[in-house]
Amino acid sequence: MSSTASDKKTNVGSYFISNYPPYSQWTPGELPAVRQALDSPPTEATPLGLYLHIPFCRKRCKFCYFKVFTDVKSAEVQRYVDALCSEISLVSQLEVMGDRPFRFVYFGGGTPSFLAPKQLVKLADRLREHITWDGAEEVTFECEPGTLSETKVKTLREDLGVTRLSLGIENFSDKLLEENGRAHLSKQVFNAWDWISEANFPNVNIDLIAGMVGETWDNWKDNIRRTLELSPESVTIYQMELPFNTVYSKDILGNQTESPVADWQTKRDWVDDAFSEFVKAGYSVSSAYTVVKDPNKVNFSYRDNLWQGADLLATGIASFGHASGVHYQNLPELEPYLSTIESGELPLGRGFVPTEHQRLVREMILLLKRGFLDVSYFQDKFQVDIVDRWRAVWDQYVQEGLVTIDGGTIRLTRQGLLQADGLLPAFFEPEHQGVRYT
Repeated sequence: MSSTASDKKTNVGSYFISNYPPYSQWTPGELPAVRQALDSPPTEATPLGLYLHIPFCRKRCKFCYFKVFTDVKSAEVQRYVDALCSEISLVSQLEVMGDRPFRFVYFGGGTPSFLAPKQLVKLADRLREHITWDGAEEVTFECEPGTLSETKVKTLREDLGVTRLSLGIENFSDKLLEENGRAHLSKQVFNAWDWISEANFPNVNIDLIAGMVGETWDNWKDNIRRTLELSPESVTIYQMELPFNTVYSKDILGNQTESPVADWQTKRDWVDDAFSEFVKAGYSVSSAYTVVKDPNKVNFSYRDNLWQGADLLATGIASFGHASGVHYQNLPELEPYLSTIESGELPLGRGFVPTEHQRLVREMILLLKRGFLDVSYFQDKFQVDIVDRWRAVWDQYVQEGLVTIDGGTIRLTRQGLLQADGLLPAFFEPEHQGVRYT
């Protein structure tokens, strides 16, 4: 989607950009290079992170495109947790680890909070046989409100050392939650919030989605009001999209139905209104998706390090990693993932070795999502003047009121920030423009 597509419908396809080159370009043929990167010593100055994927959910949301499983038996969950621990053991022996501590750890999903307190304690104990994250500046754990209990929340804080709990509320309307296939209802949010507040996490983030099916202006404003009443340290707002393998997308493509999701301009108007309300309440806009209550207290270690080329060791089915500049993804099907680990091998599925130019593009487009770029950073790291290199693109965006360039800083205007992902493909290499993203 380009900056001129401001009133377009939300059609099927990926909008949110989380890496470059596009995932569709990654292949199993690059795995020898991935293995070489993992089996070679690291650049000591490169920060190190760990991602753990827990792929279980109580229900599959109709807009979800992640690798998740529902209706699983406890023995299946335990087999997965055992495999994940074994994978961590294999990862801990890799040369690329070096002597570096983990700067950030991220438990994502799926629903990591799907696991029971006893499973979480066992997972933490087994992980600590091989690795430690005691010195990490951020340990993030994603939660679905209906899976939480007072015991589980205490376990996350005290046993796993979670510093940033991210609560997937998405919307406060029970009607919308049910329509979009969410497993929780609003009552469970308020129950969980009491336990979370008592546990004293350094950072609690609330996730919202602008444009869930059935959303209205009145309901959206109510969402923002309720979020402000809870007063979390940070709020992340995503604009609803329709990647190819969601329930909604299959219905649109298979039955030739109209898109049930609000158009892009409406979603941007909702996020714009939310940003304005949060700023009025003392929050600061931290990226195209986030506001923070106190920028001095809350940093986003996972986001900022990853976007600047940090190594990320990925564990769990279908998870994405990054080692010494090389991208990789684990096997995406459950039985091959499990059996590969059980045979003592890393479950690597595909990879990509970017060129120096592609690494530059990746960092530039991801860092632009924060809302600004420091031109000297790229000059120092890549010896490229990014203003000169993409002069025509920047000139167009300045003319459209999406970007300002002042001295050594490129900054997105509010209008630009609200459609940041739509601006990024213009910086892709010609062979990657127009290709399927995932």
